[in-house]
Amino acid sequence: MLHAVAARGSVNAAATALHVTNSAVSQQIAKLESELGQPLLEKSGRGVRLTDAAAVLVDHTQRMLLVMESAEAEFDAQRNRVFGEITVAAFPTAARGLAPLALQSLRSVCPELSVVLTEQDPPESVPLLVRGDVDLVIAQDWENAPLPQLEGLSKTPLLDDIADIALPPGHPLARREMVDLDDLRSDRWITWGQTGSMLSDMHIPARWCDQWLVYTLRARGHEPVIAHTACEHATQLALVAAGLGVCVIPRLGRDPLPRGVRIVGVRPTLRRHVYALWRAANTRRRAIGVTIEAFRNAASMIAKGPPIARKVARRNQNTKDR
Repeated sequence: MLHAVAARGSVNAAATALHVTNSAVSQQIAKLESELGQPLLEKSGRGVRLTDAAAVLVDHTQRMLLVMESAEAEFDAQRNRVFGEITVAAFPTAARGLAPLALQSLRSVCPELSVVLTEQDPPESVPLLVRGDVDLVIAQDWENAPLPQLEGLSKTPLLDDIADIALPPGHPLARREMVDLDDLRSDRWITWGQTGSMLSDMHIPARWCDQWLVYTLRARGHEPVIAHTACEHATQLALVAAGLGVCVIPRLGRDPLPRGVRIVGVRPTLRRHVYALWRAANTRRRAIGVTIEAFRNAASMIAKGPPIARKVARRNQNTKDR
């Protein structure tokens, strides 16, 4: 229970995760404190923090759990069947544009394997992976704003996703197929908002997505004007359609365009990396391996699809015809 409190930051959160009452957690920790003769928790604002003695215990517990998880994975690797349950957390456009193809393929190859998909951005999903609440994370980052490397996690690249710019009807650059990022220096931007709580222990900022855009524009000598923030691309596109600004739109899992919105390519290329993350102790687990392979194959199929330029041109033509 002490490990659960450490992982989740409070007695209440630990109790919820363990499906017990707050008092049950408090009683178990009090009993452990009595046996050790040392306090294990201290009040910190509205939550609690570990004492030095508790930190030592949690560190040893974490090592034991990793050894057990690795042993289970080694045993699982000896089986000839892939079965059981695996939980996957994917950021929204991957959950929409990549996961359906991967999970459809996986169901036909491994019918005894049950996959539970949740839609979550990295600031939420990566901490869940670290503490064992999900088995696999489909994450993204940008070339100039990478996610931090976390001990105990392994990763493999899936694909690089190119982003374009969505312009409102009547924008001076709307007739172009390609624009320079510098040409948008005076535009108002619609970008991502907060994607989770501030997770200082893992150094993943809640506003990591829109910070990437700010870094990109400042590196080119422009101070961006962030007019509006919205987590959903559909909301961003609706605001663009209303003439309230421009936005960056990745190609993976792209939403249908509102009437009049124009998609143009941009120089320099805006590229995000999409990859799979899992706990290194689980590398030998067969369910992890086949699920990663399914996502890798789906990413390969998407990458081999028709050229994006033709897709963009066709979508732009569709918006004109509406």
